[in-house]
Amino acid sequence: MEAYNIILLGLLLLFALATSFVDAKVHHHDFVVQATKVKRLCMAHNRITVNGMYPGPTLEVNNGDTLVVNVMNRGKYNVTIHWHGIRQLRSGWADGPEFVTQCPIRPGGSYTYRFTIQGQEGTLWWHAHSSWLRATVYGALIIHPQEGSPYPFTKPKREAPILLGEWWNANPIHVVREATRTGATPNVSDAYTINGQPGDLYNCSSQDTVVIPVDSGETNLLRIINAALNQELFFTVANHKLTVVGADASYTKPFTTSVIMLGPGQTTDVLITADQPPARYYIAARAYNSAQGAPFDNTTTTAILEYKSAPCPAKKGLSTPPIFPSLPAYNDTNTVTAFEASFRSRTKVEVPTDIDENLFFTVGLGLINCPKGVRARNCQGPNGTRFAASMNNESFVLPSNFSLLQAHQQGIPGVFTTDFPANPPLQFDYTGNVSRSLWQPIKGTKLYKLQYGSRVQLVLQGTSIFTAENHPIHLHGYDFYIIAQGFGNFNPKTDTSKFNLVDPPLRNTVGVPVKGWAVIRFIADNPGVWLMHCHLDVHLNWGLAMAFLVENGVGELQSLEPPPADLPVC
Repeated sequence: MEAYNIILLGLLLLFALATSFVDAKVHHHDFVVQATKVKRLCMAHNRITVNGMYPGPTLEVNNGDTLVVNVMNRGKYNVTIHWHGIRQLRSGWADGPEFVTQCPIRPGGSYTYRFTIQGQEGTLWWHAHSSWLRATVYGALIIHPQEGSPYPFTKPKREAPILLGEWWNANPIHVVREATRTGATPNVSDAYTINGQPGDLYNCSSQDTVVIPVDSGETNLLRIINAALNQELFFTVANHKLTVVGADASYTKPFTTSVIMLGPGQTTDVLITADQPPARYYIAARAYNSAQGAPFDNTTTTAILEYKSAPCPAKKGLSTPPIFPSLPAYNDTNTVTAFEASFRSRTKVEVPTDIDENLFFTVGLGLINCPKGVRARNCQGPNGTRFAASMNNESFVLPSNFSLLQAHQQGIPGVFTTDFPANPPLQFDYTGNVSRSLWQPIKGTKLYKLQYGSRVQLVLQGTSIFTAENHPIHLHGYDFYIIAQGFGNFNPKTDTSKFNLVDPPLRNTVGVPVKGWAVIRFIADNPGVWLMHCHLDVHLNWGLAMAFLVENGVGELQSLEPPPADLPVC
């Protein structure tokens, strides 16, 4: 078995300081750095770990706390850490995407992330934002209400984070590097995981399958995170209803469902009541695969919801297996559409109305023709091409000598331009049969500039270039309101009637439906450079990204903080 090149990654001296000195609390977390040999699917694999843990440590803080996290890299690969969903108000230097807000932490180096959590409650997560390191470098970030403040729902008896992951028997860095070399699609994963364990449906059943204990009659809170690298996932619990109460660290109007779907990067908080006969019930997750004909991992990961009063399981092979749930078909877009249409903010919200920036971005895949003389082994996409992806026909290229934020703050020329198009360079039938002459995007590093305080509406339009699929689009540094989603080509004359300007959900990652569109709104009140990208990492590698440059406003409180002294250099 091939061993990994190990990154020893430590998150040290993590503590949270309440904003009030009277009620100050300090949460100390000393994260010990070590490499861990993890047994998954019958084999022991060296894995990149934080504190020897896979997934990494769960961080629990309160709304208003400040985190100080020192990351030390003692390994071979560059690394950064992104605090997914944290607004990072004025603290863009701590956001984490490699070559966007910082240069990577080089082997042997370290960097201290400092940021304050303001006005967010619920479930977020942290993960590596360098290459495919986040395949195993990730963990939950739970934000509780301020001390003395209750949940807006009945307090659950217990809480449990559920992290859905994706496992490769090969080194994920080698997998993506091979795909980058050949221009073809990378190999799909070998398994999905729940809290690091694939569950007992795989060929090599593990006695370490995750078990979540419950007492009859109690109501618990499950904090579900899709940390998978490249796959949207259905999630369910056999014979139990799930009441959704939050998503992406924002409370929602409660609604009940038997199945949820999360794109990579999304979180969903659900209440579950133990109201079934005492027994053992499977918790299960498997792929939602919206791209017709595309390869995907069609396995199912499981954990077990176990009633404490259930009969004790007998020896392996003699016990009654847990009750298995009904899961949607892999391509069940109708279930996904109905689920996403159920989300509403818990209360009436103030949605930006007088729009300053009305943007329209196409998102999707493409193919780049190989120049003459390039070896065939480097052009293994369809018909001798290389896969690419783009927004508005621009395939995003990260710089390598400076971070975008550093180049902006220091006025370094030649790193990026600010001419990202506000609309597609050419209008066409985006979700129909697209001419092959439109399949080839342009590579570049273009940003779109926003004045501080701008009210932004953005239409994200899916395309059928090469293949159509659901794209989970994540915007760094901001939450946004999803005011509408639909299918076909967005029509401003008719589709504006579908806008929800009363109680739309507040999210940081939106699913752009397969052969469809989504409309989001936000106020550009956070200065800095903020990446927006598809959270299917294979698409990010192919260039399905762009970045907003939000200028400083007036005065210190509307301006980006100075860079920290230990900001990594390239």
